[in-house]
Amino acid sequence: MANIPIGTTREEKLLVTSEVAINFLGMEGARVLSTPHMIGYMERTCRDTVLPLLDPGYDTVGTHVNVAHLAAAPMGMTVTFRAEITAVNERRVEFRVEAWDEKEKIGEGTHQRTIINVAKFATKLAQKKQGSGQ
Repeated sequence: MANIPIGTTREEKLLVTSEVAINFLGMEGARVLSTPHMIGYMERTCRDTVLPLLDPGYDTVGTHVNVAHLAAAPMGMTVTFRAEITAVNERRVEFRVEAWDEKEKIGEGTHQRTIINVAKFATKLAQKKQGSGQ
């Protein structure tokens, strides 16, 4: 298994645009980064943190998310996502995640990913699909 150092960090940035903002409040000035997009970018940052440390043919899948959305990030602001590896237990990698807009922390929590062999994973999915009658 790969050498995954505890404490490894990564930051990624996202400009809040209409593609990642909610639109159900009915007013253009009320559009902010949606919670699902915030969580998705937290997960992506975690994956991008660990991926370079893995052997070829391996990747990770998300298995647990525990995140609070603390504040709204309006359209036009840049959000910085930060992930830190806090624990590694066999194939399980745990992360601390945070998101900050240009003024304040907007989200925080933990995320867990499991290391997979991509070819084996694809085989299992194909078998599952065949067994479902589809």
